[in-house]
Amino acid sequence: MSAFRSDFLRTLSERGFIHQISDETGLDDLFATETVTAYIGFDPTAPSLHAGGLIQIMMLHWMQKTGHRPIALMGGGTGMIGDPSFKDEARKLMTPETIADNIAGIKKVFANYLTFGEGPRDAMMVDNADWLLDINYVEFLRDVGRHFSVNRMLAFDSVKTRLDREQSLSFLEFNYMILQAYDYVELNRRFGCRLQMGGSDQWGNIINGIDLGHRMGTPQLYALTSPLLTTASGAKMGKSADGAVWLNPDMLGAYEFWQYWRNTEDADVGRFLKLYTTLPLDEVARLEALGGAEINEAKKILATEVTAMLHGRDAAETAAETARKTFEEGALAATLPTIEIDAAALGDGSGLLSLLVKAGLAGSNGEARRHVKGGAVKVNDEPVSDERRVVGEADLRDGVVKLSLGRKKHVLVRPL
Repeated sequence: MSAFRSDFLRTLSERGFIHQISDETGLDDLFATETVTAYIGFDPTAPSLHAGGLIQIMMLHWMQKTGHRPIALMGGGTGMIGDPSFKDEARKLMTPETIADNIAGIKKVFANYLTFGEGPRDAMMVDNADWLLDINYVEFLRDVGRHFSVNRMLAFDSVKTRLDREQSLSFLEFNYMILQAYDYVELNRRFGCRLQMGGSDQWGNIINGIDLGHRMGTPQLYALTSPLLTTASGAKMGKSADGAVWLNPDMLGAYEFWQYWRNTEDADVGRFLKLYTTLPLDEVARLEALGGAEINEAKKILATEVTAMLHGRDAAETAAETARKTFEEGALAATLPTIEIDAAALGDGSGLLSLLVKAGLAGSNGEARRHVKGGAVKVNDEPVSDERRVVGEADLRDGVVKLSLGRKKHVLVRPL
């Protein structure tokens, strides 16, 4: 479809959120004429979501901003099983207590992106445990299970990839697809929900829900998926070299979160500004067009804007200022020790262990290795856990690389 009538779909299209839509014309007409309720499901597999889930949260944000009602569905019931989609093996089962704790942690994030309340356009947070845990199994099989074709379910890519690898798919996991489809029907019955959104790997599961709704007498339901994102170099979004980029402040501070986005690859800056900030598209286009060293200014704006939405504007600007003082020549050049190394050596890549020794932060490679394994070493304020880490030109921030041991020992490395 070349152009959408509705503000919501036009915004999502212009900013790069749309991968597939089940019925573009029908969904666009619905958004153009009604206040639509839509949902995205979130698995409580950890006490926080990570940055890989931000694209879904931003879709809910734009939905509310364009006048509609978003639902964040917590998988308190389905979390008892775990989504088997595209997994090599069964997820480890979680206790109800762990699931409840994880949901409590995840809930903290959403208030930064959505306005919750009782109004017709206020966001809702719903837990599918409210209906799934009270299901009568025999009645469920009779009323819901009879609508599912096992032959068709076996044809889904998410199942086929598992079976093709000859990995066992338990009956417990097979039921997950039925329960997720039933969530859609239940949300339509309770709240008039007409759209389910998710990552492109959820397409089959969402279509399952639409089909079930059709068989159980709901109005026409719709599906919209976003692309599964990787960075320009192929890395998975939300994961840094040293672990997940958590959204909860008690698991990752504002400064470390800011640094993750500051380290965005040049080729990703424009795309990430569209997806993860609310900056106007003409401003995004201006920043995306910057070349050479100026692209670093665009990266700082990206980092500050993304951090401001999650941690607040004050925390984001404090993080940006801390980074400026740390990396820009002047403020810390007089207070931090600096070592100079041959630019060619940095171009070829210098081993982190030997660099820590040269910087005086370790007496030997063995001591440096122990510091790395103990989690005490950072490069540009990013924790490092790989003793084989190489420091090269890509690590330069305004002409220097900052090495840190613990909280108080810092050395700037400057190429000659």
